Amino acid sequence: MAKLAVLSKSGKETSSIDLPDEIFGERVNQDVIHQAVVMYQASLRQGNASTKERADRRGGGKKPFRQKGTGRARAGSSRSPLWKGGGIVFGPHPRDFGYTLPKKIRRSALRESLKAKLQDQRLLCIEDLTEDFAKTKEFALILSNLKIDGKVVAVLEGGSETLLRVSKNIPSFSMVRSQDINALDILKNKYLLVSKTGIEKIIDRLMPTAVASN
Repeated sequence: MAKLAVLSKSGKETSSIDLPDEIFGERVNQDVIHQAVVMYQASLRQGNASTKERADRRGGGKKPFRQKGTGRARAGSSRSPLWKGGGIVFGPHPRDFGYTLPKKIRRSALRESLKAKLQDQRLLCIEDLTEDFAKTKEFALILSNLKIDGKVVAVLEGGSETLLRVSKNIPSFSMVRSQDINALDILKNKYLLVSKTGIEKIIDRLMPTAVASN
């Protein structure tokens, strides 16, 4: 059974958490991660690209020249896609690119992305930060003690309500609830920072017994 060190605010190990083999025991399944990430990215697409077809172009109602006798190909409108200034054939139009995958696949992708962060040694666990923070620099000092040098997504449940306020001014830091975090949130950030309560809630969410009850 793998273990995850629990760190203090100063970055020193104080205890550890046992990680169940049902979640962290096997090799990382890259295929299920890919499926989920593509789905999440597709739902983020704006899908507002638009082009004008020949009917949307202004003008073109008059026949450009007579049907016969000019030696040119017959034409009925100057807004034909064959003409300069004409409509666009098969161009993009506003659409929704989003789609869904089964809940079991999304849950598996979350499990595999957690496993990948653990194997890369970029899954960090910290004690619950229950004290109140007055300034951003107080919380930034904790991140510095943890030697975090990149984008980080955090699940800091069980901590003070002031955490969200003081962390908003740190551009490379974002917070997500344990019930909302997904594979894309984890993989697009270099580090995953979890509180002791946060990792316990995530494990409870991913355990096979929890899946069966849902």
